[in-house]
Amino acid sequence: MKDKIINVLAAFESDNIGKSFPLDYCLPVYHCVSDENLPHIKHVIRYKNTKQFEEDLDYLTKYFRFVDWQEFKDYMAGSFKPEKKIALLTFDDGFREFYDIVVPILERKGIYACNFINPAFIDNKDLMFRCKASLLVDAVEKNKNIPDDLFLGEYKTKEALRKHILKINYQQKDTLDLLAEKLEVDFQMYLKEYQPYLGTEELKKLTDKGFGISSHSWDHPKYGDLSLTRQMETTHKTFVYLKENNFLYESFAFPFTDFGVRNDFFEELFKNKEIYCSFGAAGVKRDSVKKNFQRIPMEMGGSGERLLKKEIAYFKLKKLVNKNTIVRK
Repeated sequence: MKDKIINVLAAFESDNIGKSFPLDYCLPVYHCVSDENLPHIKHVIRYKNTKQFEEDLDYLTKYFRFVDWQEFKDYMAGSFKPEKKIALLTFDDGFREFYDIVVPILERKGIYACNFINPAFIDNKDLMFRCKASLLVDAVEKNKNIPDDLFLGEYKTKEALRKHILKINYQQKDTLDLLAEKLEVDFQMYLKEYQPYLGTEELKKLTDKGFGISSHSWDHPKYGDLSLTRQMETTHKTFVYLKENNFLYESFAFPFTDFGVRNDFFEELFKNKEIYCSFGAAGVKRDSVKKNFQRIPMEMGGSGERLLKKEIAYFKLKKLVNKNTIVRK
């Protein structure tokens, strides 16, 4: 019902979203852009192809001024005042398509982006657990000879097994390695052959080109499921890596979501005066933590225009009941 109401309201949104957009800044976030079939991503991320991505950028450019990291900070400080509202383009997870596909498009269009990475996966040392799940689901869908013991208990069909795999969380991630053995999926071989992640040298080249490389935690846990001690451990470990390699260590983007993250984390995070801000991914919303900015997921299906109009409509709907600001405890 909620989606139906939002879709109806979005249809009546102004074509000039530069005026109707409720915030002064727009923070789109993507993970990957590719025209290829990517087994390690396709079942967990609805990534866009190059045509769709360029259409999004062209649409955003009509109504927003794309900025780089310094301009973003200057804008927030009030020392940079462009004629349009601003947009800061962000990517997560450090997939190699950012270097191979995205950056050539951005260089042609003169647009900056910051990629928030997990050092545990850089140089293809390991594969994020959700990517492992995607590879396993791909194997389930293609494999006609699945071991009988995988269909014991409640998992009696391929679809049930698929859903089970996709529900496996960070704390249960070792289960994915056990399933890989049964399904004869070799994660290390996939990492070696496909090399889904960027390498340290490529990250340094991106920095030299003027793009941002920043923090997305060490290995992509959901922060709301971690203790404060574990939250700070994975965050600090990542900042050490960034500083050692002269990457952008002034910001942090939550993996998955910042839902359930309490004030005590932000209090600890911003004790480090080098950290300028953090980023969530809850769409067009304000946050009670003034230095935590919410980004707009752009891989939800549909065009950028459609997604943004739905976000605006939802913001207005939530505003009626005073629920368009995330309040931390």
